[in-house]
Amino acid sequence: MPAPRALFLGGTGIISSACVAEALALGLEVTVLNRGKESARPLPDGVEVLIADVRDLDSMRGALGGREFDTVVDFIAFTVEHVALGIELFSGRTGQFVFISSASAYQKPIRHLPITESTPLVNPFWQYSRDKIACEDRLMAAHRDQNFPITIVRPSHTYDRTLVPLEGGWTVIERYRAGKPVVVPGDGTSLWVLTHHRDFARAFVRLLANPKALGDAVHITSDDVLTWNQIHEILADAAGVRAPKIVHVASETFAEFLPTAGPGLIGDKSHSVMFDNTKIRQLAPGWVATIPFATGAREIIDWHDADAARRPSDHGVDDAFDRLVAFARRR
Repeated sequence: MPAPRALFLGGTGIISSACVAEALALGLEVTVLNRGKESARPLPDGVEVLIADVRDLDSMRGALGGREFDTVVDFIAFTVEHVALGIELFSGRTGQFVFISSASAYQKPIRHLPITESTPLVNPFWQYSRDKIACEDRLMAAHRDQNFPITIVRPSHTYDRTLVPLEGGWTVIERYRAGKPVVVPGDGTSLWVLTHHRDFARAFVRLLANPKALGDAVHITSDDVLTWNQIHEILADAAGVRAPKIVHVASETFAEFLPTAGPGLIGDKSHSVMFDNTKIRQLAPGWVATIPFATGAREIIDWHDADAARRPSDHGVDDAFDRLVAFARRR
């Protein structure tokens, strides 16, 4: 039997890079289509690369010609217009269209834990999440009305070595090392789940060309549940700092001082989460996330420390943290 042919739209992002590597390792025939821009995550040998503008139907048709694929994975669709283009382009030429949605689409505030795939999709706080919900609705309608072969996958907070998974990014690590206080929204005890991209990929590729996944939605997350205080402590320890200085402020206050963090914080990260991964284990028997965040944190620190160019200082974030600390101490 020939190897399944997989087309990845994207392929060099945090999630998609690990999925490309894992698909190759499992013997899939992998083609990546993107704009060909340089990335911190270069594609591995053995991947066919097509260059096109994924937002331009004519450019996509020119790059793909009349080719068909067993599965198409869209890592870079964020609006209904994006998925509508995918439906038009790939109807009749793939056995499966996989849309990467987001676990942030689940109901906020969350009424019941753990989160399952049947948890309602409602997020009044974050436009990104509402757009993902609208994309899912459009794809489900195409599945019902024209048998478009969809699979919806909802990652939660997935990271690799290039991403410091904190509001403030690498600037927080610099503050640990300088002995300066860092600011944690809320009281730091809300629960959060961080998933290493290689763990995600090992489950994800088991969905590709899998008829049991058609017409369904599934999330893929770690079972490692941490508080935000613990996440900071683990990262600080990896950076060589014991007992980082932590100051707590209300999430709403944090968002006022750092507005770019606001929607994702209020619409996602300020809410406790844990996930029931029963469905993905049914679709990918034997899978379990095996990389603890302590291991991932060391990868993050080592990668950034290896090259000064990977450690840009954000003076705006640093200033906002100083002002937040002063605000907290005046209360």
